[in-house]
Amino acid sequence: MSLDEPPVIVVPATPTSNGGLHVGHLAGPYLAADVYARYQRALGRFVVHTTCTDDSQSFVATRAASLGMAPADLVRDATARIGQAFTALGATLVGLPPIDETYRRTVLDFVTAQHQAGAFELRTVRFPFSRRAGVCLYDALVSGTCPTCLAQSSGGACEACGHPNNFDELLDPSYTLDPTDDVEFREVEILVLPLERLRDELTDYYARHTPQWRPNARDLVMELLANPLPDVPVTVPGRWGLPAPFAETPGQRLYPWIEAMPAVIYSTWWSAGKLGRPAERTDQLWLADTRPTIVYFHGYDNVFHWGMLDLAMLLSHPQRYAIPTVTVTNEFYELDRSKFSTSRNHLVSAIELLERVPRDLARFYLALTAPEFQRTNFTETDLRYTVTTRLVEPWNRLATALDELTIPDGTVLPVSPAGLARARTVADRLGRPYQDDRFSPSRVADTIATQLDRLARHRIDSDNAAEVLSQVQTLLAYAAPLLIDVTDSLAVSGVPLRIAERAVDKVTMFRLPMLSATFDQPSPAPHEHRRRTR
Repeated sequence: MSLDEPPVIVVPATPTSNGGLHVGHLAGPYLAADVYARYQRALGRFVVHTTCTDDSQSFVATRAASLGMAPADLVRDATARIGQAFTALGATLVGLPPIDETYRRTVLDFVTAQHQAGAFELRTVRFPFSRRAGVCLYDALVSGTCPTCLAQSSGGACEACGHPNNFDELLDPSYTLDPTDDVEFREVEILVLPLERLRDELTDYYARHTPQWRPNARDLVMELLANPLPDVPVTVPGRWGLPAPFAETPGQRLYPWIEAMPAVIYSTWWSAGKLGRPAERTDQLWLADTRPTIVYFHGYDNVFHWGMLDLAMLLSHPQRYAIPTVTVTNEFYELDRSKFSTSRNHLVSAIELLERVPRDLARFYLALTAPEFQRTNFTETDLRYTVTTRLVEPWNRLATALDELTIPDGTVLPVSPAGLARARTVADRLGRPYQDDRFSPSRVADTIATQLDRLARHRIDSDNAAEVLSQVQTLLAYAAPLLIDVTDSLAVSGVPLRIAERAVDKVTMFRLPMLSATFDQPSPAPHEHRRRTR
């Protein structure tokens, strides 16, 4: 891997710092992004897997108010817990970048350049305000009825249908923190980013890229393009977030979704520096001439913001930036048939789950049941049954069969042409769901389970040991981005787990550690498993 080669930038949606991560977050963008990043590194590519906390969101202010905390205190506590969850998951993020002066300068320089290039327009719009509190109601501060699908919705974008609803568009609005406070509408002069001006560029991008998107996200984009594209607020008369740097809108804040794109650029720079690729310019790796591969992971409810607004921010900037290459979306993961929700405290903490369930087992189940195309449901009872029957039991049957072989560890065994053909078949089946146009951690997990079960049912003796070991070694190489602890222990003990263009014609005798199905125990630390010898 060369640090000078074009990078692969993997960006899971920036987590809002209004609480720790829950299991729905992991099964959505965060585990998928980690699996993808690990696979790309296994191919020898320079990968920057990065995100940062989204501190300016109004969800921080509303959550802090409901807890009786200062927003800054909530951000500090939530950021620590988010970082702990990523560590517990084993994510390859090098950390969460600090939201510091460099962050603020990157964001403000980015939007100032857009403003100077004429990307924004001054508009007089109508906002709902709480009459007594005098609060401008947008995003998490307002609740009402989505004008597109009539579902209950917050402001900004509807979770149910994904359509935006800025300004006075939300029906039956009420103040989230005090529904008894009457709502009135006031005209306010703000800056907006008019997306309709970018219709041609957006349409061209989607024509080239959305055929690879998952169906619901692709359909939403087509729905949006079928109507006039909205103006998106650039500034709002809010009380939380970065002060807007524009003379036309004194006292206003930068709309938090406008902040997101330069925030990711900053986090890429910070993370790349930690990986040994520092740059003087914070936007260096996003410049078009750098030719990065940019991969987004986010939920369906963020398709408008991450899939359209972020793209518009790049296209409307005077600097020529690269644009996302791959977009992987997910639907909602449910708990007791209702979506996970931090604000409603309807959740299972990511950290608590990973304290009860060994990490490889949790990663396997969350990948297998990931809500890639439709909502799926989490229960810990199903987790324990599924990982026991589909992963642990076949793995341990295979481990026992290999352990019973009398071939000494380290013996080099030639692989027959038939064995090589079967290893190539395993590689083909497991390699397919890693490809950009069909990336699916669920299919990775399912294929791992299918191949494990097949091999565990195989009668293994000295005559066919090389053929089986070749397939097992291939399976482990492709399982490594998901089953990180057990494959790490095997790699440390000398088992070569490389994704190669062709199967090797020799294999060295090795054995598998047993997988533990003991729950309510912390996940093993890396390198805890060691090869057993005979």
